[in-house]
Amino acid sequence: MFLSCGDALFDVFAEPDADVSRIGLRAVVGGSPLNVALGLARLGHPAGFFTKVSSDLFGRRLRDFMSAEAIDPRFLIPTDRNTTLAIVSLAKSGSAEYSFYIDGTADRSIEPDEVPADLPRELDAIHVASYSTVTEPTASALVRLIAQEKDRRFISYDPNIRASIEPDLDIWRAKVAEIVPSAALVKASDEDLAQLYPGRALETVLSDWVSAGASLAIVTRGEKGAIALSSSGVGATMDGLAVNVVDTVGAGDTFQAATLAKLKEDGAMSRAGLAALDTAGLQSLLRFAVRAAAITCGRRGADLPRRADLGLPPL
Repeated sequence: MFLSCGDALFDVFAEPDADVSRIGLRAVVGGSPLNVALGLARLGHPAGFFTKVSSDLFGRRLRDFMSAEAIDPRFLIPTDRNTTLAIVSLAKSGSAEYSFYIDGTADRSIEPDEVPADLPRELDAIHVASYSTVTEPTASALVRLIAQEKDRRFISYDPNIRASIEPDLDIWRAKVAEIVPSAALVKASDEDLAQLYPGRALETVLSDWVSAGASLAIVTRGEKGAIALSSSGVGATMDGLAVNVVDTVGAGDTFQAATLAKLKEDGAMSRAGLAALDTAGLQSLLRFAVRAAAITCGRRGADLPRRADLGLPPL
């Protein structure tokens, strides 16, 4: 079983209206770690989600969504705090503008003493990502969870930088430096690294992360594919796939979920398993994740693939 942790929100899209007294809104479930839980569940793997969920309308719909997608709700913490909202509108230039309603919201309010002391035996891996790892008190709660479980379970981490929520990149850099040594798998995008470490080669960052303690470090490069480096010194690259891109929402989360699913199915979801991957095995892993992400890019929104979409038999 997988447990994904942190961000759970609604992206609220403002629809154009000629009547200036009205704004049409279209709200869609979002949040990087929730997308990863969705991707794992759609690939047939038991997946739970750990966060605080509001009793408001949006929180109730989040619960309904998780129920519909077979995401285990037993780790959810109820709260009366409001759900995080990201209001998305289009500027006259056509570029997206974001306004976040995030102060004191549900997914950003997990206290360290609310971290479960005992997790079920069937839980194999824990995934953390994005703004919940840098905004307090949830950031401290997730660090506590990682410290508690890192020697017993597989830890997966995606920084997924959101500077619009936490603009101080030094805070992000410090958090990456804190979490990477405890994570077996670290995945980031080249856009993340351009913000964190401008001017540094991707291969250098991968080497640094592996030296710090990660067993496998991966950088995704959009249409250019991905590169990876393991703690045993094995590196691999994989080209991207040509696809008619509708949008890239959820593509990185799809890559993460597919990577975790394949590692689990191949019996390689451990530090020893990652270190034992040869070049062919690492390329196979990247190929599968790139193919899954390409499917999401060909769809509108974070519509992550199911096993049948990838030509896989049921588990």
